[in-house]
Amino acid sequence: MRTWVYIATPFASWFIVGVIKFLINCLREKKLAFDLIGYGGMPSNHSAIVSSIACMVGMREGLDSAPFGVALTLVFIVTMDANSLRRTVGHHAAAINRLANGESSLRERMGHSKLEIIAGIFTGCTTALSLNTLFI
Repeated sequence: MRTWVYIATPFASWFIVGVIKFLINCLREKKLAFDLIGYGGMPSNHSAIVSSIACMVGMREGLDSAPFGVALTLVFIVTMDANSLRRTVGHHAAAINRLANGESSLRERMGHSKLEIIAGIFTGCTTALSLNTLFI
């Protein structure tokens, strides 16, 4: 069994999602959107990373294994955080920016919508399936 795929899979997901997110932002802004690199956006990078490793563990160790249970728990924690806590932080940043009358420039785009999270999970699982197929 090639254990290095457990390390390569989340990095591959991170890279693929980063490229997709950059291209989407460039199309949306009609310019090279280097200033939009960061938190938030389509698809969710956090969701892709954790779901890619969970899928890889599930395919290689089995869906009834303890490592898959731990990985799946991590997916739930990260996706719930991305949707609720981080979005709330973004709303707070927007309110602080309004109160500061332009003197504060806190990043307002922090969390993810459910669609962005689902797209991240899909991308992560697709990445894991592809790498597992290539390097079985």
